[in-house]
Amino acid sequence: MPRICSIFVAAIFLASCGAPVREVSTPTLLTPSASASPTHASTPLPSGTPTPTLTPTATPRPLVPDFAHIVIIVLENREFGLVIGNTLMPDFNRWAGEYTLLTQHYAITHPSLPNYIALLGGDTFGIDRSCSDCFVNASSLPDQIEASGRTWKGYFEDMPRPCYLGDTDIYVQKHNPFVYFDPIRLNEGRCARSVQPLTELETDLAAGSLPDFAFIVPNQCNNAHDCDLPIADAWLGYWVPKLMMALAPKTDTEPYLIILTWDEGQGNHSCCGLPAEAGGRVATVMISQLAKNGFRDNTPYTHYSLLKTIEEAWGLPYLGHAADENNVLITAPWR
Repeated sequence: MPRICSIFVAAIFLASCGAPVREVSTPTLLTPSASASPTHASTPLPSGTPTPTLTPTATPRPLVPDFAHIVIIVLENREFGLVIGNTLMPDFNRWAGEYTLLTQHYAITHPSLPNYIALLGGDTFGIDRSCSDCFVNASSLPDQIEASGRTWKGYFEDMPRPCYLGDTDIYVQKHNPFVYFDPIRLNEGRCARSVQPLTELETDLAAGSLPDFAFIVPNQCNNAHDCDLPIADAWLGYWVPKLMMALAPKTDTEPYLIILTWDEGQGNHSCCGLPAEAGGRVATVMISQLAKNGFRDNTPYTHYSLLKTIEEAWGLPYLGHAADENNVLITAPWR
């Protein structure tokens, strides 16, 4: 007796899954060959049998979100325990409570300059002092950012003019890591375009042209180097809300990350394969709509971890010690 062939059953299955099939008005009936094995003959699905469905493969969640904007603000020379819980820094502590606080974040060394260099280059390049002429011929995060088609700028409060070399009574070159990298400093147009006084940040925010990566350093008073913590906190209380407001209209499609951190602590605390005496433990806050609220991340991190996390977010190769396994990615805070 003739049976419905497997082509007809397959057509029913494909049609039920949404796959395009040729319309069949009348099934083709085939008479099986006498030599065909009965086990090869197709059998109609019993009445009431559920139609199989295909389960879509879930897209793996990225380790770090692809932030549209990443902003780092670096303050000066305070240990974790002098900042967190300190009533003299109400705004900093409010953000630490509302967003994610890294409780075990360590600077690389002392003094300031090698920490700033490490944040951009993944290494201190042997620099162990705050010098003005210890330039480095090496690649840095800005090179990677440009190569990926993104934009960057450094903003430095009270720097006299773009790409300025030298110190004033309130601006110091040692807190400006960009000018220490030859590929930036020796390219006058590039340096002047991207290493600018803080006044340009007001202009860029007003024009809606904040770069993809912004590195912001207050002057020697507002960064807590020469002045008390309430002054630094008031400075943050002015600038951080302005940044959040400027970035907020596109938060659904263009998530941002604002990192508040310190170049070094006042102790020699260490972790993560650094020398036994390193740069101290610093308070770092991750402000983002993708950061967990009220979350304390107790994972040990270093400044190299910050660099590594930015590179991971944007699919960039790891520079220098950012590639070391001991300097782990910052992954716990993200929703």
